[in-house]
Amino acid sequence: MSPSAVQPSLFVPHGAPTAALRPGAAGAALSRAAAGLTRPRAVVIASAHWDTPEPTVGLADRPATIHDYWGFPRELYGIDYPATGCREAAGEVLEQLRAAGFAAAGDSQRGLDHGAWIPLRQMFPEADVPVIPLSLQYARGPAHHLAVGQALAPLAARGFLIVGSGNLTHNLRDYQLAAGKGAPAFDYVRAFADWIWQRLQAGDTEALLDYRRLAPGAVRAHPSDEHLLPLYLALGAAGVGARAERLHAGIDEYVIAMDAFAFHPRIDSRS
Repeated sequence: MSPSAVQPSLFVPHGAPTAALRPGAAGAALSRAAAGLTRPRAVVIASAHWDTPEPTVGLADRPATIHDYWGFPRELYGIDYPATGCREAAGEVLEQLRAAGFAAAGDSQRGLDHGAWIPLRQMFPEADVPVIPLSLQYARGPAHHLAVGQALAPLAARGFLIVGSGNLTHNLRDYQLAAGKGAPAFDYVRAFADWIWQRLQAGDTEALLDYRRLAPGAVRAHPSDEHLLPLYLALGAAGVGARAERLHAGIDEYVIAMDAFAFHPRIDSRS
């Protein structure tokens, strides 16, 4: 990777925790995407697994690898992603959020949950880019997270890579049903994922914000929408009129759509 330049923003899947052991085609797509980037000054990653009342920025100099899952193979608990933080860069993230009117806070203890370190391990296996975790606000919905992303958009011109980590579909009850029967994916999984992609291609942000009413199988795809909220943050971080690129489309574990997207800003949309 070459030195920092204006960055796209990304929505990446983290899948089930076992994706750390079997990254598959989605993991390979993330590796290719990262290899095509200019070298970021820092990565700001918003994972579906960190929820706080207000946007909170991780300030740790060496964010710990959090194993926030239970009942999985033993080797998953021995994985360490030795990321470093950057207080100066994290301070710029806080400044952007506060300038946009958010009551943003810092957290010097927060590490990287599996929603953060699983994709980062594929994208930056040497852990040689500083990482700044950023929380979601589950109760505040898509429009709020779009606005958070928009507040961060100017950082891309300073070499920050804004990443939202979630899954395009996420229904654990359906996973249990499908896994118990060894059944193929439910039809709604691909239908919902394709609807999201079509709306992204069309630049139809209004429909995306109203996805629970408009998208096929929306409520079943997301009984609660924390795993989709990072998409809106990544979309907002690319600025108005961004071009969407689908980096990967696929289904893992019967019901988890592993689609990944890059959002490329218009030349003037970050100013």
